[in-house]
Amino acid sequence: MSEQNPLLVPGAASRPDPTGRSVDAGRGVEWLKQGWQIFVANPGVWIAIAVILFVIFFILSLIPMIGQLALNFLMPIFSAGLLLGCRAMAKGEELRIDHLFAGFQNNVGNLIMVGVFYLVGSALIMLIVFMVGGGAAFSGAMMGGMDGVGMIGAGFMLAMLLMLLLSIPLMMAIYFAPALVVFRNAAPLDAMKISFGACLKNMVPFLVYGVVVLVLVFIAVLPFGLGLLVLMPVLAGALYHSYTDIFE
Repeated sequence: MSEQNPLLVPGAASRPDPTGRSVDAGRGVEWLKQGWQIFVANPGVWIAIAVILFVIFFILSLIPMIGQLALNFLMPIFSAGLLLGCRAMAKGEELRIDHLFAGFQNNVGNLIMVGVFYLVGSALIMLIVFMVGGGAAFSGAMMGGMDGVGMIGAGFMLAMLLMLLLSIPLMMAIYFAPALVVFRNAAPLDAMKISFGACLKNMVPFLVYGVVVLVLVFIAVLPFGLGLLVLMPVLAGALYHSYTDIFE
């Protein structure tokens, strides 16, 4: 009897669901466990990939405007590369550093368009938030006194809450989009629609997943941020296994 690959998702659906299936709440933690297994299977290469990725991000962040735009366009491509690395490991193949750049050879145009749509969505959110916050600030300044200060403060809090509420659907739409593009050749907008629907079906496991990730991020940044070199590959593995769990 052949030995089961520990990197394969246990209990996966027998038939792929094109729109994503609902899973139990506990799967959110299981995705992170699977992500950890992917990391410990080849920690040296994963850390090297994380270092290279963070260096690229740092260099681009130093370039005003253009660097930020490039980050938005490149993120889906790098995400696809990490996912392809995870799939290679799940098939019993070896993870390589050049898996990070594998997205440039797989539907790169559609992956870039995912980044474009994400950028457009982010810009619309910022415009709405600015209009709400700016309107409250202007009204408060015209009112003057403590009442005006109170209105400015309330407007600021409302704007931040609005940004959070609007950002969540955008993150839901972008979460599975690179995987759907690279594994299923989905068109960018279709991938984002399917991703949003799949996340909506699984709000509870993603809520559990999000809470645990917040705790892990807090822990990871404590030792001068070095823990992020481990957390990034773990989250890449968790993304891959959440995709296979829900879609495959």
